[in-house]
Amino acid sequence: MLNGTTPIVNSDRPRLVFVVNSSLAVGFLQGQLQYFQSQGFDVTVVCPKRKQNEWEVPKPEGVSIVEVEMERNIAPLRDLVSLWRLWRIIRMLRPAITNVGTPKAGLLGGLAAWINRVPCRYYTLHGLRFETTKGLRRRILIFAERLACRFAHRVICVSHSTHEKAITSGLTSEEQTLVFGSGSCNGVDCSRFASTPKRVNQAAALRCQLGIPARANVVTFVGRLTVDKGIPELAEAFLKLDEKFPDQWLLLVGCFEDEDPLPVNTRKFLESHPRVIFSGPVRDTSIYYAASDVLVLPSHREGLPTVILEAQAAGIPVVGSSATGIVDVVMHGETGLLFPTGDVSALADTLARLITDNALAAKLGRAGRESVNQRFRQEAVWEAHLREYIGLLQTKEPNPLSVRKAGKQTRLVVRSNE
Repeated sequence: MLNGTTPIVNSDRPRLVFVVNSSLAVGFLQGQLQYFQSQGFDVTVVCPKRKQNEWEVPKPEGVSIVEVEMERNIAPLRDLVSLWRLWRIIRMLRPAITNVGTPKAGLLGGLAAWINRVPCRYYTLHGLRFETTKGLRRRILIFAERLACRFAHRVICVSHSTHEKAITSGLTSEEQTLVFGSGSCNGVDCSRFASTPKRVNQAAALRCQLGIPARANVVTFVGRLTVDKGIPELAEAFLKLDEKFPDQWLLLVGCFEDEDPLPVNTRKFLESHPRVIFSGPVRDTSIYYAASDVLVLPSHREGLPTVILEAQAAGIPVVGSSATGIVDVVMHGETGLLFPTGDVSALADTLARLITDNALAAKLGRAGRESVNQRFRQEAVWEAHLREYIGLLQTKEPNPLSVRKAGKQTRLVVRSNE
């Protein structure tokens, strides 16, 4: 018996199954799932239930979702239970293609697909979790990533810097990996974040609701409030700015996590400061970008940060650390500003530069928006995935499938076996 939010419909269309280890990760695929449905696939997503205080993402309409519990951290017994459940699910679904992503789902979902001999198996490498670990934990994570890559026919890297580091770390080979265009697993719907009169009014109302003065400068962070994301450095940098810019506000959009908790002093400082605002996880981030003057991402590691692409699509200048993934979307001095990862003084100075130079901020915002429009269109990313899927699928099961051009779209056609 499969537990899902929508019924799984049996059909003669080839089934494409995505496996991720959090309901939040379904948000990485917004629009893409429906696109593949329209292109002739029967799409199913396998993921855990949404946890309390976790980001809420819209459920994809018309796409089957099967729920299975998976732990983010290493938990041998529970991982074995998850593996058994994934094996059963994939055995029942009998997909033609699986695409597994995020570390735990990449390993367990990839192994379950390999055991079931799924014809076409992909692993999407969203980032390298071992980058910020040491010792035995680091070795275990590297070994797990290597296994996940071994179970796949192809490894899709979401950025060129992730691709390079995966190769140099010995996770996979050059021949097995690919990056679509400039990177990203899903691209960005720029229209969703574009500045409009309605959104400007909503942003003004949001500022009023949060108690932020209309003329105040707002630095915004969107994501998990963890050490890995550089929140301790951001707190220290904000304290330095506080002395020079008393009208500076810090808006934190996201939630704390027990798996990577902030130092007690950092959390106390942020929770007690009168100009630090916690919004919690929100359903629609577009209004929060519109209410901001700068988007900051001081993360220690990324795959390819969607929040930066979204902020750039909104025309907001961005500041990011020079970490893996971030360097792919921020060209220093052109589409944003970079600072050395973990350098508090450099982060404070970089933010101060944008606070005091309105012309530079406006220039970076315009350039960032243009860059996203040119390099990270969703349709281009989806079409690249489709071409790859069909190409591999035809080498594995050439008889029942053919490809034809229909206008500018590539459609998958299922021939009758009669």
